[in-house]
Amino acid sequence: MRVDAMSGTRLLYNLRFRAILYQMIAVGSIVLLGLYLFSNVSRKLAEQNIATGFGYLSREAGFVISQTLIDYKPTDTYGRAILAGIVNTVWVSAWSVVLATIIGLFVGIARLSRNPLLALLAFLYVEALRNVPLLLYLFLWYALIVTSLPAVREAWEILPHVFLSNSGLTVPSLVWTSAHTLVLLALFIGGALGIFVHRRATAERIRTGKARMTWPWVALALLVPPMLAILIAQPDLTVSLPEKGRFRLTGGAQLRPEFTALLVGLALSASAGIAEIVRSGILSVRKGQWEAARALGLRDGLTMRLVILPQALRVIIPPLTSSYLSLFKNSSLAIAIGYPDLVMVSNTTMNQTGQAIEGIAIFMLVYLGLSIMISLFMNWYNSRVALKER
Repeated sequence: MRVDAMSGTRLLYNLRFRAILYQMIAVGSIVLLGLYLFSNVSRKLAEQNIATGFGYLSREAGFVISQTLIDYKPTDTYGRAILAGIVNTVWVSAWSVVLATIIGLFVGIARLSRNPLLALLAFLYVEALRNVPLLLYLFLWYALIVTSLPAVREAWEILPHVFLSNSGLTVPSLVWTSAHTLVLLALFIGGALGIFVHRRATAERIRTGKARMTWPWVALALLVPPMLAILIAQPDLTVSLPEKGRFRLTGGAQLRPEFTALLVGLALSASAGIAEIVRSGILSVRKGQWEAARALGLRDGLTMRLVILPQALRVIIPPLTSSYLSLFKNSSLAIAIGYPDLVMVSNTTMNQTGQAIEGIAIFMLVYLGLSIMISLFMNWYNSRVALKER
């Protein structure tokens, strides 16, 4: 018994054990508090004959969503409607991240340019976008699109079968089927196989010191899966062409003003912060790196791409994660300009069902899940570029 007491005392003095114990106690306390609050709210709502639970998700929604990436009809369920809102949110946020990163990278480099005019323009760009609330810019871009472009009946045909009006940009589109989805999935599989083959070949070259021709194997890995998918699924290449009618445009795919305004607003607003992150990352690299690269005969562009930016990434990635998280969460402002994102669809659902707590819980969990996935991916990438002590 004395030995067991001594081992228990020794365990309590173990820092790692105590850290895990404290975390378990904290998580358990939060879970118990959440269960208590949930049961208390459920009881109060039941006393007032207000329905609770998520059973309403299987009922018919009965409302229209103006633009969706997945098939949705008013006769579908509330669960399907919320899924359409989630897909819309992820779609516009993902494209905004891509555009904001590209623009922010170039603006951040331009801020350090030896050309005073270019550096001044980049400075004004950052200050103008960073110091004005995003919501005002969303209103601005939406108003510009709606008021400055012609009505649908007077739409500009800027290219054959490409129309521009205050209802958005309408372009020819491929009639999408499940066969196309299979080919697209095969393209992703081929890309993953190509990366795997290239990395294995690189590791083998480093291990043996012998250079071998690898591009034919990489090309085979890239092309074989989609070619097999095309032969098996045989997708039809049917193109829907927009046609200008008397009152509206028919056919094709439409890039609506709500989506465009949200995309532009999110991307430009986030790019200003990313530009400052890039600038600080570049400035963190010692000037000796520039001098060494110039001594080797590298031009400034190659020095930036091959020497400076890879080292600056170690400083850039952690704050860049916060910018991406903020961008995804700021997409909830889409409700102000009528883009049917998760928040807007959930608000409509709550107004019709009266079950506000469940609706709020759903989109809180969705944003929490997206934030965790972004953080995990960025932390993984940060560990790949971080300096490792030997």
